[in-house]
Amino acid sequence: MVSVGSQALVSRRTRSCNLVEDSSMGEEDKSYKQSKRKKGMGRKAKKERFGFDGDNSSKNVSGTGWVGAGIIGHKKSSKHKNTSDLQPLVIRKQVDPETVKYFSEIANLFESSGIDLEERSVICANALEEAQGKEFELATDYIISHTLQTLLEGCNVDHLCSFLRGCAKIFPLIAMDRSGSHVAETALKSLATHLQDNEAYSIIEETLTMICKVIVSNPVDMMCNCYGSHVLRSLLCLCGGVPLDSPEFHGAKPSTILAERLNLKETREGGNNSVKHQLGFPSLLKFLVSEMLKCTHEDIKTLQVDQYSSLVLQTALKLLAGQSQELMQIIAILLGCKEENLTEENFINTTAVVEVVELMKETAYSHLMEVILGVAPESLYNKMFTKVFRKSLFELSSHHCGNFVIQALVSHARNQEQMEMIWEALGPKFKDLLEMGRSGVIASLIAACQRLHIHENKCCQALTAAVCLPNESPRCIVPRILFLESYFAFEDKSNWKWPSDFKMHVMGSLILQAIFRFQSELIQPFINSLTSMEIDHVLQTAKDAGGARVIEAFLSSNASGKQKHRLIMKLRGHFGELAMHSSGSFTIEKCFTASSVSLREAIASDLLAVQPELSKTKQGPYLLRKLDIDRFANRPDQWKAMQASKQSTYKEFYAAFGSNENKRSRSDSFLADTSKNTSQPKGIKKMRKEIDYHLTSEKNRKGRAVSETVGTSKKVVESTHQIPFLSTDMKGKKRHRKHKPTKVSKKKLKV
Repeated sequence: MVSVGSQALVSRRTRSCNLVEDSSMGEEDKSYKQSKRKKGMGRKAKKERFGFDGDNSSKNVSGTGWVGAGIIGHKKSSKHKNTSDLQPLVIRKQVDPETVKYFSEIANLFESSGIDLEERSVICANALEEAQGKEFELATDYIISHTLQTLLEGCNVDHLCSFLRGCAKIFPLIAMDRSGSHVAETALKSLATHLQDNEAYSIIEETLTMICKVIVSNPVDMMCNCYGSHVLRSLLCLCGGVPLDSPEFHGAKPSTILAERLNLKETREGGNNSVKHQLGFPSLLKFLVSEMLKCTHEDIKTLQVDQYSSLVLQTALKLLAGQSQELMQIIAILLGCKEENLTEENFINTTAVVEVVELMKETAYSHLMEVILGVAPESLYNKMFTKVFRKSLFELSSHHCGNFVIQALVSHARNQEQMEMIWEALGPKFKDLLEMGRSGVIASLIAACQRLHIHENKCCQALTAAVCLPNESPRCIVPRILFLESYFAFEDKSNWKWPSDFKMHVMGSLILQAIFRFQSELIQPFINSLTSMEIDHVLQTAKDAGGARVIEAFLSSNASGKQKHRLIMKLRGHFGELAMHSSGSFTIEKCFTASSVSLREAIASDLLAVQPELSKTKQGPYLLRKLDIDRFANRPDQWKAMQASKQSTYKEFYAAFGSNENKRSRSDSFLADTSKNTSQPKGIKKMRKEIDYHLTSEKNRKGRAVSETVGTSKKVVESTHQIPFLSTDMKGKKRHRKHKPTKVSKKKLKV
């Protein structure tokens, strides 16, 4: 391949270029295969990722597509019927050989990495100038598009905006192309990097405004396109001031959504504040979203059920979270009702209710409705709850798509009155829902009852009755919930036994984790069932990722110390084996915290036996350091003294700061890890860590003092003991840690 200097890469705008119409896409594909594939430039055609699925030929819903060889027809939205049916045709021409050679030389030069930053900027500027008038052909060329991405990443903001303004009129067509979508995405990301420059803000806003005006002239095609929808979501994120690659706005992971619904992840009203916001264009965001939805009734129906437009609308709703007026207008349109009816009692009529209920059984709309329920202002949520959902709770809960909407509805319930209505419809249906495989509804219902402190006892009783017959022993409750799918698929349920070749049910383990956050007096059947399991079954549960979290939730609960010790004793002798599993370190740490000093010693002995093998695992070094196994091996008496000191300090701490309820629940046990039912859980957890840190550092200091003062009496060394000061007092105010020895200690240390 030829490598040339930058002097040969000046702009060639003075030359005339004869553009030859592309006669065969197959010829281009053949030439692409002969070129060397650049590192990191491969785009898989079949794998879907964030809306990209490789082949767009069969997914143009609204009329944009290839017409003939290299000609794109851009169909007008039905709201523009007073004009021509088609916009002017855009001809996809083949890039002329001279331009191909020019950009090939640039690619070779960048690969050689023999140019400095300033020279690179000049090359990018000249090349983008050369691209003027040919943006569409270059951006949609599979090979050159990669080079164009590199140029857009390396140019300054003026050339970047100039390029985007030059292709603004055809930006939707570039965005809807397989290769062009990557170019459009790169351009938007490059714009985001320049937002910190105050002088560049106005030119970026002007450029984005031009693009947005073109998009809203016919938004349906781009919204329903697999490539265009992804670019459009990035544009929305840029206007909304959030990172373009933020997973929350490009489709949050199901595990993250589930964690929020089950109170496993802290959420904040009005959106997730964990996302790092940057400078955006809020007025442009509102304009883009509102204009996109000014479509005909037929277009709205298309947007409601299309998977790609659903993703765009979800992103828009999340970005507008907390802005009640805008959300009221958008949600009204998506529900199929008129904006002026929002303040009326019949804001959505009976016919529309039936249509919305049926729409929620569609995959795309069910995802959209989940987001709507999460961001809807309280007044609108209440109206939706009363008008749309109240009479359809069980119907939707039974549906394979609709049940996810009910999970969102339940997790966002505003008050006890709404939960009362939900309980009337779904409370007696626990067994039916579990048999249908709708365990997510049950988990959301349990979590919501716990959050709003209503029907907690009834939840536990209903779940028990769903998996345990009246004449059966409650010992079977936890095993059956751990293997929900296996149990309900078994015909003779009374003879069901613990399966050895089944993986534990994920949702079943989540249900048990939620149950163990209730007060101990409500969940005694579950506690007795877990602690009465056979040793082999307890070990198998601890080795399973979901089962281990159930054990950890139990050990973090406010169950009695005797009950926790009963379960931990069944793992005695197996902690070394358990530690070799990736999730086992967390379980062992919880067991260690909830154990007495003698039981802690047994755990440390098990780990010491496998220390060489354990130290080679990913989790091993942390666990060995956390439990101080080296000290246990070399100075066991000092290790025991430290554990006893921790136990004494924890008891004194809880005696002073713990709630009466905690004192009663922990009076007969070593103080386990703070449960979520305790008062001030965050502060207590922080103080607990400080106690551990202080006692550990104190023992280390004592050891050094002994070695340096040979012949000094034990009494002298012990007199250097410092009183631990916590960083917060009873009112939660910060206090500084003090490490000043007493005057007596100073004098004795000089001896």
